[in-house]
Amino acid sequence: MPFGWGESEQAYQQANDPNQQFHNESSFGHEALAGAASFGAFKLFEDRQRKEGKPVSHAFAKELLVGFAGAEVDKLVETKGMDFIDREKAKHHAKENAEHMYEEHYERGHGASQYDPNQYSAPQNLNNYNYNNY
Repeated sequence: MPFGWGESEQAYQQANDPNQQFHNESSFGHEALAGAASFGAFKLFEDRQRKEGKPVSHAFAKELLVGFAGAEVDKLVETKGMDFIDREKAKHHAKENAEHMYEEHYERGHGASQYDPNQYSAPQNLNNYNYNNY
């Protein structure tokens, strides 16, 4: 089951906190890593799309988001010392989670016909983070 916005944000904060251990002891570890990666991917996606200001189809937005999620998993796996199998499991969960979060906010939440950064606001959980990183 995909993480929601709150769980993903919490995992993102935990995974990026140098003072906390990120445990890789069970499937929850993969899901938490995926939550962190999908939240980070959403942040990158929002930064990029709001900077460009161009509407895109939901299909393209999801493809872009999944690509960012995969890159975020790779980055986190390198810093957390996970192996190939861990990485692949986390990528699978991150893909599902990112798509779920997108659908929850833009398709069901706003009923949007496409992603339009000029018409719809970013997810509220991202408001705590700067939109300048891309």
